[in-house]
Parts: sequence; C-alpha cells; structure tokens
Amino acid sequence: MKKIIFATSNPNKVREVKEILDGQYEVLSLVDIGCHEDIPETAPTFEGNALQKARYVYEKYGFDCFSEDTGLEVDALNGEPGIYTARYAGPARDADANMAKTIKELEGKANRGAQFRTAMALIIGGKETVFEGIVRGSIRKEKSGSGGFGYDPIFEPQGYEITFAEMDKKEKNKISHRGLALQKLIAYLKKLEE
Repeated sequence: MKKIIFATSNPNKVREVKEILDGQYEVLSLVDIGCHEDIPETAPTFEGNALQKARYVYEKYGFDCFSEDTGLEVDALNGEPGIYTARYAGPARDADANMAKTIKELEGKANRGAQFRTAMALIIGGKETVFEGIVRGSIRKEKSGSGGFGYDPIFEPQGYEITFAEMDKKEKNKISHRGLALQKLIAYLKKLEE
C-alpha cells in the first residue's frame, strides 16, 4: 500500500483523513516519522500555513507530504476566527471555549452564516500544489451532538438540519471542507500514477 505523510500531529485530523481515504493509502503522521517539533504557522492565510508546514517536513525530513490548515469563517464577524480558529478563545486551543466565544460574539446578530475552509498543500518531488475545500453553513445558538471535533457541535452545514457533530462520519466526510480538499488531492495523485 502506498504511504502518504500527513504533516500534522492532531490525532483527530489523522483519524478523519484515514476514514476518508478508506484504505487507499497508509497515512503516516508527524509522530510516525519522528517529528515532534511544533511547526510554525505564521502565514496570514490558510494556504500559506499549509505550505509552511508541508515545506518544513519536506525540507527537514525529505518526505513527500501534504499538510492542511483549516478555519471557520463567520460572515457577521468579518471572517473571524479565520486563521485563529484553533486559538480563538486563547492559546489553550480549547474547543469548548472557542465555541462559547463564537456563540457570544454572534449574540443579537441575524446573520449566522459561516463556512469551514481547508487549504491542503501537497509537495511531491519539490512540486507544490494547493487544493481547497469549502462547506457553507450556519452557526447554531447552542451545541448539539457529540461526534466530530473542534466547532462541529455548533456548525450546521447548508441543506441539513443537524450539526457536523450529529452527522454520521461517512456522511460528514463526503461533504466536509477537509473531505472535499482531500478528494481533489487524491484525484491529483491518481493522475500522477497513471
């Protein structure tokens, strides 16, 4: 089975990507390749951060790899939390605190529209390609569901009446921002293999 390095140490993201790939590739995380450093994410965009992480692994460890940066962009908050999604309520990366802050910031606002956006950067033999996945939806006034991670309990994707956290994993992975970006990445890899 072909191996693919996913430049993340987030076990939730690794699990989700493995579920989406469904055995097509063996996914190795940063921990699996012995990378325990905290890779900087200092770019002002998702694309920049994804490329920064992938380049770090490619240059320092010599592996072809892919990385991603994902964020929640809330319309009424001018696109916040954006690149600060994981640390919206502070450096602790506390999902509950982040959701509570988002709900509080939206108090009294009629527009609850939002989107999750993923930028996925792939480096193969030094060639860089970026793929994007976006899913539109809205922010609930309270949490609902126990699945998923991050902001999933307050994000209701367009066309559904349940949150990502209430959704079946397979269903979520088909329509999610990360799932859509990964589908594009896999299609690209398959073309390279032809």
